[in-house]
Amino acid sequence: MIAVNKRDIRKLKLDELKEFFTQHNEKPFRAQQVYEWLWKKSAKDFDQMTNLSLSVRELLKSHFAINHIQVDTMQRSADGTIKNAVKLHDGLVVESVLIPTEDRITACVSSQVGCSLDCKFCATARLKRMRNLNPDEIYDQVVAIKQQAELFFNRPLTNIVFMGMGEPLLNYANVVAAIDKITSEEGLNMASKRITLSTVGITKMIKKMADDGVKFNLAVSLHSAKDEVRSSIMPINETNSLDELAEALKYWYKKTKRKVTFEYVVWKGINDTEEHALALAKFCKHVPSKVNLIEYNPIDDGEFQQASEKAIAMYQRILEQHGTQSFVRRSRGKDIDAACGQLANKS
Repeated sequence: MIAVNKRDIRKLKLDELKEFFTQHNEKPFRAQQVYEWLWKKSAKDFDQMTNLSLSVRELLKSHFAINHIQVDTMQRSADGTIKNAVKLHDGLVVESVLIPTEDRITACVSSQVGCSLDCKFCATARLKRMRNLNPDEIYDQVVAIKQQAELFFNRPLTNIVFMGMGEPLLNYANVVAAIDKITSEEGLNMASKRITLSTVGITKMIKKMADDGVKFNLAVSLHSAKDEVRSSIMPINETNSLDELAEALKYWYKKTKRKVTFEYVVWKGINDTEEHALALAKFCKHVPSKVNLIEYNPIDDGEFQQASEKAIAMYQRILEQHGTQSFVRRSRGKDIDAACGQLANKS
């Protein structure tokens, strides 16, 4: 649990840490050593910092805490997927997922405890949003999955997707700070092009990302290109309409020149007709894009049901006819509730 009256040391910038050591009559280069332990080596306590003297470690202990996450429980799916229930320093829990395929290992990480957006088809949306995750808590999820990739698969972590619990753009500053550390040489040194942020479509924040010159990829949870249908399943559409979303995505592409991925689930009786497929094909013409047709993962009540294979094939045919590339994404980890839309802290 969190140490009373002790600041989390990972909230300090390197210059602040140097200043701390100078104020305590220690060499400022100690800060670089500590920083390496905290980020590159992911030290969980100060006693792991073996190139520091005992007196320096005791000095750090007396002033700071390391609020590291703990993988509370780990579940392994028959298909190799791993789901982590991650306990935070204040006892709250989020979930993250390792997704292995032939050519990559992907970390799916959370950005909030719970979610406030009330998408009708998502289990996470049924949880109350408790708080945003700090940058180090996001970073730690990635480190835990990186270690599991090496331990269980003898392969490196290759990709990161912000598609876990929460809406990343409602925790923008912390998510970007985490990505900065993940991609920096003092952190994990991963390439930005290997990272994808998924949003329901917070239009003003998509524009802000473009203005900020972020280097990672953008995915949008779309699920319908008809306003009335999208609003009925995703209330965010009432304040961020499809026209506004299209305008924000045009702005994104103009600034970044990077293709947008649309995530799209086809449900029986909701959006499984040619009318909906044609609307999607038309919407895709706003910006260079591709579509991931995602297999639906039930969340118990049966209100939403996976569309037929015939409907999926119809979508692919219409998208291809209109010049948009599409891919069918089969779910991973369904047997442990680790698939898209199923993260709900059932553990």
